[in-house]
Formats: sequence, structure tokens, C-alpha cells
Amino acid sequence: MPFTFQAHEYPLSPGCYLMKNDSGHILYVGKSKCLRNRLRSYFGQTHASKRIRQLVSEIASIEVVLVNNESESLLLENNLIKIHKPPYNRALKRDNSGYAYLQLTAERLPRLEVYYRNRGRRLPPVTGASAGSTRKRNVADDGGQRLGPFQSSRFRDALLEFVTDHYGLRTCSALPKKVCLLYHIGKCSGVCEGMISEEEYRERARQAAGLLAHQGEALIGAMSERMAWYAERLEFEKAQNMLNHIRNLQKAPDKQIVDREGVLDQDVLYFGENGVMVAKVQQGMLRDFQLHELEAGGKETACDRFLVDRYADNPPHELIVNRIVDPAFVRSCLRRRGRKAPVITRPKRGLKYDLLQLCKHNYEYRMGRTFPPEEEQA
Repeated sequence: MPFTFQAHEYPLSPGCYLMKNDSGHILYVGKSKCLRNRLRSYFGQTHASKRIRQLVSEIASIEVVLVNNESESLLLENNLIKIHKPPYNRALKRDNSGYAYLQLTAERLPRLEVYYRNRGRRLPPVTGASAGSTRKRNVADDGGQRLGPFQSSRFRDALLEFVTDHYGLRTCSALPKKVCLLYHIGKCSGVCEGMISEEEYRERARQAAGLLAHQGEALIGAMSERMAWYAERLEFEKAQNMLNHIRNLQKAPDKQIVDREGVLDQDVLYFGENGVMVAKVQQGMLRDFQLHELEAGGKETACDRFLVDRYADNPPHELIVNRIVDPAFVRSCLRRRGRKAPVITRPKRGLKYDLLQLCKHNYEYRMGRTFPPEEEQA
């Protein structure tokens, strides 16, 4: 039976959409700052693209994930495409694509490089209810310090080149025995040939990491000094380019909570009157929303029973919840020989609270699924 698109069922807010076939397989993942208008564009017209016509003909359902702003929708789309690799998505499937970090490596003589996180780790089963200096690769978590993710690759690469030059950090993956051209043109400190000591080099690397970590006025000040230096040398094109980077840095980016640095796996659970929305966060990356019904009867303890049944075999490191009756009982049920019970948190503020509120937002949407007529946004 062909899918019937009902515009009023979709919100005028930012988020991602997952188009699925009649077997529940994800065909396409997209994002928009106005989901209703974006989804409407697929229906009610004949598309020139054969690929889009074929996609529309296979759609059996559309799942929507609501977020807080456009930045979150961009990052979440990037994650979901890499995780699910939908057949109708062409871009962002490769691990070394999309939004990356800058990483100070954990080598003896650290260097800055572009780092792409491994977003392809499968969800565990749950039982119960500058081109030369911009070297890109997908590396394992080796303990290096990171900054990001960056939505603009151009800005990220310019920042990498500036900080590397400013502190004389090496860009070579294998340390040579003699200094290269980069040393002679003032872009490297020459630590390979002992032009500075290893101790001094590591101190420079620490300063670079600190500059990136704090950004703000320190980084803007350093970039402003370089801009003035270019201007004094009458290199006005470089000075203007640096000014553009400074202005980009001065723009306050939208706060985002869907892609963060982390090593722990968390489940965020918002318990409503009749159901629970479960958001899976693995190593700081939001990966999935699942809506479940709660057992009838005894609503006050239904949340505890759900936690015990669902996480008896494969609990994450932490459970973030809005409601729980007896945390000690739940922890004791989830504790197994040789395995600690998960941490159970009921946040009142901060990042975990924001994740819980996002979970609540999606719960209310899924449970309602009908929106009153509003003035349509462009």
C-alpha cells in the first residue's frame, strides 16, 4: 500500500528523518531546520530525478528525531548515515567524511591531525521489553587530546595550519633524520634534527593544545597578531583571510549535545504516563531513539520493572532517568558476579538534564503525532 503523507503529523522544527521500507529497513536519512516543509517536498509532485522517484515509491514509514537546533541536526544526520549506511544516501557514508575533530596525538613528539570518530560500532543487543598538512585518517582512540567536531572543514583546516605554524609543530607522520623544507621556510621547529630540545617541543605542543581547548580570547589574540604581521609585510590577501577566520571564531556556535567526546555508554530514559522513550548514547554520540509501552498497573513501579527487565543482561555504564522509585533495588537486580551495576542518575541541570529534556521532547512528539495548524515556515 503506498505511503500517504500527512503534513500535519510532522513538526515545524529542526531534526532528522529516517525513511523506511515495509520491512523496516532504513532507505534514507536526511535533516532539515523545518521537517514538515522538507518532507512535503518529496510528495505531491513528480520529481525529475529517477532516484528520488524510486525512493518515494519504496517509503512505507518515516521516523522523525527532533533536536534543538540546526547544528544538532547536521551532526546527528552525519552520525546516523555512518551508522546505518542507507542505500539512497550518497554522501557522508565513509568514516573519513563529514564533521571531524582536531587531535593532538599521544606520540612522544605530538602533532596535530584531523581525526574522524568511529561511528560504525554496532549497538549491543538488548533483551527484554592545507592539503599537505591536513592528513586525514580514521584512527583508534589513542588518548590524544581533541577539539571539535567542526562543521566547516575549511575553517578546521585553516585552524590546523595556523596553530601548527604558530607553534612550529611537525606535520610528518614518520620523524625524519634531517630537517625538511618546512623548517627552512619557518613552518617547523626542526625537532627532528635537534634544532630545539624534545622537552621544549613538548611544551609547545602543550601550549597548542591549551590554546585550542580554551579557544576564545587567547586564540583570537594569537590570530590577530598573525593578521597584523601579514599586513606589515603587505600580504593583504593573507591578512584578509586571517580576519575571516577570526570572525568565524567569534561567532558563537549553537550549543549541541548529540556528538560529544566520551568513553562511556549511556541510556537516557524519559518515563511518561503510558510509555518510555529510550535514547542510546554511545561514547558521547546519540545513536537511536526507541519508544516502548509500559506495563499496565502500578505506574509508580512500572519504571523500575522496565529497567530491571530491559537491562538484566546488557546494561550500559549509566542510566539517566527522570523517574525511579527504588534505585538501590534496581541496582541490586542489575548487579552480576564480576560486573558492577550501572550508575543511575536523575539530573537536575547540566548536559545530562539537557539529554533528558531532548528525550522528553521526542516522547511527546511520538505520543501525540498530531500538531495544530501553525503558520508555515520557509
